[in-house]
Formats: sequence, C-alpha cells, structure tokens
Amino acid sequence: MAAIVSLFAFVFAIVGLSNLSLIQAQKGGFSVELIHRDSPKSPLYNHLDTTYNRVTNALRRSFNRVHRFKPTSVSTREAEADVIADSGEYLMNISIGTPAFDIVAIADTGSDLIWTQCKPCSQCFPQNAPLFDPTASSTYKTFSCRTTQCGDVEGTSCSSNGSCQYSVSYGDGSYSNGEVAADTLTLDSTTGSPVVIPNVIMGCGHDNDGSFDENTSGIIGLGGGDSSLISQLGFTIDGKFSYCLLPFSEAGNSSKMNFGSDAIVSGNGVVSTPLTKQSPQTFYFLTLEAISVGTNRINFTDKPFGTDQGNIIIDSGTTLTLLPDDFYSELESVVSSMINATKVNGPEGLNLCYDATIEFAVPDITVHFSGADVKLQPLNTFVLISETVACFTFSPLPNFAIYGNLAQMNFLVGYDTIKQTVSFKSTDCSNN
Repeated sequence: MAAIVSLFAFVFAIVGLSNLSLIQAQKGGFSVELIHRDSPKSPLYNHLDTTYNRVTNALRRSFNRVHRFKPTSVSTREAEADVIADSGEYLMNISIGTPAFDIVAIADTGSDLIWTQCKPCSQCFPQNAPLFDPTASSTYKTFSCRTTQCGDVEGTSCSSNGSCQYSVSYGDGSYSNGEVAADTLTLDSTTGSPVVIPNVIMGCGHDNDGSFDENTSGIIGLGGGDSSLISQLGFTIDGKFSYCLLPFSEAGNSSKMNFGSDAIVSGNGVVSTPLTKQSPQTFYFLTLEAISVGTNRINFTDKPFGTDQGNIIIDSGTTLTLLPDDFYSELESVVSSMINATKVNGPEGLNLCYDATIEFAVPDITVHFSGADVKLQPLNTFVLISETVACFTFSPLPNFAIYGNLAQMNFLVGYDTIKQTVSFKSTDCSNN
C-alpha cells in the first residue's frame, strides 16, 4: 500500500481515587492525562528507541490504520484529559468497576465501542496486567437482547440464554467478542477529585485477538457513534471535546484533552468548519475545498465518500495526511517546484523526501476547509525520519482522504458535536 497510516490510537487508563459523581463535579471540572505512547509515562515506552526510531515505527504502524476505518461491525460538564504525544498513537489512563480497576486501552477515535479483556477468557491476546473480573465489581451488569442498550451497539446478537453479545472485527484481523454490559467509569482528574460516571455501556471481551500490544487491555471508542464514550457523555459535556497534540520532539511531555466548557476553542486566530454527517457515523467528516502552496491554490474536487460535502476524515490517530492519487500528485508537484534541495529516497509511502543535512526552506501551505483556512507550520508539513532525511507528511491513497495528526500538531482542535463544528487554533501545545 502506497499510503502509510498509523494505528489510530490513544491508550485510555483511568485511576479511581475519591468519589465525585459527574453531576456533582459539574462546577469544578477535571482533567485526565493523555499520554504519548513513546513518553516515559507510557507502558509502551522503549528507552532504547531514538526519536527517528519512533517516527519510523509510527509509519510502520500506519499500514494497519486504514484497516481500522473499515470494521466489519461496526447538565454541562467541564473535563480535561491529559494527552501524551506519540507517533500516531495516544494513551489515556482510566478505571472501571466498583472498586475501581485500572486498565490501559487504546483510545480510538476510529471506533465506538468501549471494550476490555475480561475473565473468564476463552481466547485473549497476551496482556501483562491482570484481566478485569466482572464478578468482582458490584456495579457491573449485563443486558438482554431486547434492551435499548443492546440496540445502541452495532454488531450485537443473542446468546442461547438471551443475553446481548457483541462482535467487532477489523480489516487487519483483530477482533473482540463478548457480552454487552454497563459499569462505572472513573476519570482521574489532574485538577481535582476523580469523576465517577455510572452505567457506561461497554463490552466485556472473552474472545479477543489481533495486533494489540501486551501492555494494553482493549479499546476506548471516541468516535461519533451511539456507544462511544463521547456520545455516552453527551449533554453532560455539552457535546464538546478538544485536544492539543504535541510534536514528536515533545514526546516526553503531556497536554490535556478537554471536555465540556473547558473544550471551547476561542480567542484570536480561531477558525471553524462544519462537521458533516456521513456513514458510518463513527468518523468525523469535514469538507476540504483546496490546499494552497504559497499563492498556488489547488482545488479539491474528489468525492472519496460519494459527495462534495464531508469529503475528508479528520483523525488524531492517523500519522500522515492521505489524499486521492491525482490530487496528491498535483500537490507534490507544486511543493517540490518550490523547494531548492536534493531529493532522496524515503521509506515506502513517503514519496517526497530531501537531504536534510543542509537546511532548506519549506513553502507556506494552507489547508482550506469550508469556512476555515488552516495555515500549517513546517513541523506540520515535513518530518525528520533520520538525521539526514526529511519527508513530506502528505501521501497518496486511492479514493480516500484523511487529515492526519502531523498536520494537527501544535493546534488546539475542538469538536462540538451539538453545533456540528470543528475549530482550529494555532497553539504551543507544550504550554496548553
């Protein structure tokens, strides 16, 4: 595959301390660390990796990301979640159950269902941490097939005893099967007491396998579907969340993922564009009108999802910005014509690379969404993959379009799922 996409992943882990209900906490707000997978705070951290190793690994993981977009099943609260930057995969800390049980799971804006591996496990991928035992939680409950909770989760079926079962699988061969349940979810606030959210719909996976790391336990869905964490929080966060992704050079630091009124993106320089509802509702679709390189404007007329509106997915877990072949070719041609440097070969999927031993100037690139012109910085458009090679962060992908996380780094990106908008503000995310 010519395109490289990193596994759209955050790792969500929540630590339960004191008890403060979501409604009780509405006046105070809270924050949760969002952790870069290559941060020393991450369970996936490898101290032997260099920055370039991590970039290369992110590009390797990118191949699996496209498959993540193709599953076969598919009162206002202020909250913040600390986000840690990594090569396309981000991690979060959470806990489930009563008493609170800490888990580490991939936080995925490319899926909806929240699920974790559970006892008893007929088939589980290797996991270093203990499995969640639903019998040890006093707040855990399952559902029959006829309940609305069962209907809110796609890909469900009925067991022989009438309980609601889920099954989700991905194009890379990963899958999870188990029972649809509800339990208490605890978010550890960095600015106050932990916030306890009762009756969160989740999957308790008893049969799971695939490309999961042994330091993770499952997936926290952050997509737009009914069963995602964002949708379940709903009006308690006023449909708002935001994040600020750190550049690769800041992988050891963290910023916050915000919810509710704390997620409002405001002030000088803010631009906003409409969210467009498309199928599947899991993904966040925007409308790309053009990309400018200096004064050269290249109009985007492709319809990768069948319509003029909602022609690109914004995804914080995909590393590169992926564009249809013909449009990408025109963009690459214009960019390369404005760079005075020596071209070199890069890794598969990165078509435009230069010798970085001599500094070269990068042209101004602006992404024109409907109603929002987003001016990118050089760190958004070129990435060092070694000490001597820098590559363009846009790549071709037949009949598909994704606005990836390299283009979003050092921007505060806010989603309002009620007003159906996404806002951008150029920001130093290390100070956010």
